[in-house]
Amino acid sequence: MSTRPRTPGHGAPAPGKLPITDLVSMKASHSPIAMITAYDAPSGRLADAAGADVILVGDSAAMTVLGHDSTVTATMEEMLVLTRAVTRGANRPLIVADMPFGSFQISDELAVTNAIRFVKDAGADAVKIEGAGTMLSRVRAIVGAGVPVMGHIGLTPQSATALGGFKAQGRTAAKAAELARDALALEAAGCFSLVLEAVPSPVAAKITELLSIPTIGIGAGPDVDGQVLVWHDLLGLYNGHAPRFVKQYANLSTEIQRAVEAYIGDVRERRFPEEVHTYGMPANELAAFEGELMSAAAKAPHSAPLPG
Repeated sequence: MSTRPRTPGHGAPAPGKLPITDLVSMKASHSPIAMITAYDAPSGRLADAAGADVILVGDSAAMTVLGHDSTVTATMEEMLVLTRAVTRGANRPLIVADMPFGSFQISDELAVTNAIRFVKDAGADAVKIEGAGTMLSRVRAIVGAGVPVMGHIGLTPQSATALGGFKAQGRTAAKAAELARDALALEAAGCFSLVLEAVPSPVAAKITELLSIPTIGIGAGPDVDGQVLVWHDLLGLYNGHAPRFVKQYANLSTEIQRAVEAYIGDVRERRFPEEVHTYGMPANELAAFEGELMSAAAKAPHSAPLPG
């Protein structure tokens, strides 16, 4: 599949780009939205070729790609590099950049500045922000600056410690009602879509009914408007403990290790490279080259004798 260069910027959708408004149409027609994370050009290209509607350049890269223990360590510069790479690989899907911890919490002004960087400098189509409450003003400010925002409530990894760890949210009536209020508030603030993470299925279903914008579930049951999974989780590439909501569709880590072990074995046993993997040269050129070496060796000063 060929790809075309993509110029970072925002405004009218690029040719072939899925318009954000189509997500609302998909919700209305009950056509499930398929969203997946990606972190580089090859994963963006493959997700596009597979038919993904939305690609999230997730701050989960801090764990899956960069080897950290949480998403909190992801920086703006790291996320910009990853987003640029994904936008070079994917054309049709909407590219949503995860705003990392510290890039939007401090002030509306900083949030807008960083959101614009994702769109203008990295080619993202939208950004994602975790949380509600005090974050509502951030959403309004970013949307007001012309950058689409995807919300994220339920289990929000950037604030997992405050939530009591990586566990389901909204499991009591009071907490479920709070999530519903947050969802409605984020919609009113201008979010075009909302991620519901680790939320009881009936709660996610009710929130989906309440909203006119599409919901994307991750551990939120089947009655949402779309689903998202992390690239490394569904492909079996991540060694960490996978949450219960992950469905693993392949075990590529085993296959990759097998391939690398085979390569190392071939190198050590001198089975690689074979003749088909090497380059030759015309016999007359080889003879001339050997002559040059002999001439150079004859002109080189002799080594001094070893002492003693």
